[in-house]
Amino acid sequence: MIEVNYVSVLAAAIASMGVGFLWYSPILLGNQWMKEMNINPKKMKMSQKAMGKMYALSTIGAVIMAYVLYHVTQMSMNFYGYEANMAGLTSAFWMWFGFVMPVQMTEVLFGGKSWRLFAINTGYQLASMLAMGVVIGNV
Repeated sequence: MIEVNYVSVLAAAIASMGVGFLWYSPILLGNQWMKEMNINPKKMKMSQKAMGKMYALSTIGAVIMAYVLYHVTQMSMNFYGYEANMAGLTSAFWMWFGFVMPVQMTEVLFGGKSWRLFAINTGYQLASMLAMGVVIGNV
C-alpha cells in the first residue's frame, strides 16, 4: 500500500499546467501549433469562451496523470532503490516513452496529423511529465 502525498500530486499537476501555458504560448510554440492545427488568431479569440471548460478538464487529466506517476515513482523507489528525484525523472520518461508517445504517434500514422504537430504535442507531454517527475521527486 502506497501512502499518497496529495500535496505532491497537486503540485505536480500545477507544474504540468504551467509547462503547458508556457509551451503553447506565443513565446515558445503557440504560433507554430496554431499553424499546424489550422487555427487562425481570430478563430482562437472566438473560442476563448469555451476555454474554461477545456482547462478544467485538462487540469483533471493532469491530476490523474500526476497521481499515477506518483504511484509509479514510489514503486521505483521501493523496488529499484532509486532516490526520489531519479525515480521521478526515470518514471516520467519511461511512462512517456511507453504510453504517451506511441499513442500520439498513432495520430500521425492514422489520424492525418503532421510530424511537426506530433513533435510539438509530444514534446510538451515529455516536458510536462518530466516536470511532474521533478516535483514528485522533491515534494
